[in-house]
Amino acid sequence: VEAVHLIADGKAPRIPQPEEGATYEGIQKKENAEISWDQPASALHNWIRGHDKVPGAWATIDGQVVTFYGSSLLDASVPAGQELAIKGASRPGLITKNGLVVFGNDGKMVLVRNLQFEDGKMIPASKYFSADETTALELTEEEKKMAEDIR
Repeated sequence: VEAVHLIADGKAPRIPQPEEGATYEGIQKKENAEISWDQPASALHNWIRGHDKVPGAWATIDGQVVTFYGSSLLDASVPAGQELAIKGASRPGLITKNGLVVFGNDGKMVLVRNLQFEDGKMIPASKYFSADETTALELTEEEKKMAEDIR
């Protein structure tokens, strides 16, 4: 009760909390979440997982910032896939049917399931090379007639 009265009267002592020993980490910013590739796979996985969802761990691929989401350690033989050059990585990643496989400096692998581009578009990592493919809508003669009638 005494403490409450001191606060209410504006007479409570104010002791600044020292920063030494503080465990709180401030809000992460996107510019500080770039992936440093010279690490073991477990550190890469923890970095990606730790920045999932905000702000998102990222790397530069084809001159574009690509954010990585949904990582897991991969303990298997190197899967078949299409190589993907990643800026700063000593070894190219692999686009496989399960996602993007990236390599730590210890030769172990991390599987990344989703990628997000700068424009906000998110795709499964396994669809990276087919992301730009679009299929044109082709109408049958009957559908073309119906479209004209609707117009």
